[in-house]
Amino acid sequence: MDEKGVQSFLIIFSIVAFFLALAVIVLFVLFQKRKNKLLREQQFAEQRYKEQIVEAQIEIKEDTLRNISWELHDNIGQLLTLAKIQIQNAEEGDDTLSEAADTVGKSLTEIRSLSKLINPDTFRELSLIEAVELEIARFNRLKYLKASLTHSKSVFLIDPKVELIFFRMLQEFFSNTMKHSKATTLDVDIQYEKPLLKIAAKDNGVGFDPLSVNAKAGIGLANIKNRAALVGAMVKLFSQPGKGTQFNLTYKSPVL
Repeated sequence: MDEKGVQSFLIIFSIVAFFLALAVIVLFVLFQKRKNKLLREQQFAEQRYKEQIVEAQIEIKEDTLRNISWELHDNIGQLLTLAKIQIQNAEEGDDTLSEAADTVGKSLTEIRSLSKLINPDTFRELSLIEAVELEIARFNRLKYLKASLTHSKSVFLIDPKVELIFFRMLQEFFSNTMKHSKATTLDVDIQYEKPLLKIAAKDNGVGFDPLSVNAKAGIGLANIKNRAALVGAMVKLFSQPGKGTQFNLTYKSPVL
């Protein structure tokens, strides 16, 4: 190859090398931009998740206070009012005083039970099933309706914070059943089928039309769905006028 040919080869090689280097630089820059974008999206998602956790905690506290108010006014308040009337009507030697003492005792029992169920620290000692059992027992004790719980014998570990959210969702459903459904029965079923947790609750109340304006605007139902989305659970609510309401939840547990 003559000198002119060598020069042409070097020029072509330099041009090819330049464009290859340029391509590598462009690809590297694009990769870095893509990587930085993914990191920003991940950081945003993490920040949003933290915000949602805080929002859920505030929401749970507000719902808890609302339920406490309802329980104290409509249930424990009625028991204490009855005790007051019994004492006022009592005569010396009358058995009414004994009945009043029993009524006050029941009120104290319900206050202790309610205090335990609204305390998030409860889940440090109780499982989801045990907490629901306490709630079901309370309904039967106060004769709200006939309540029952069935569950699988075996369980698997779930984050206690997630279990707490599920319990609050059930409490929201129970609250709606007590206040609006006029139900006489409430049945709850909890099944651990690894890796799935399946929860079903249903009442035989008056039901409602899910497409109605009141149902869509209902804060309780919206809270249930928001909490499910927060932990990646799937929840469905079924209801028809005159045919009661059913709550179904499915959660796939991550490997712990």
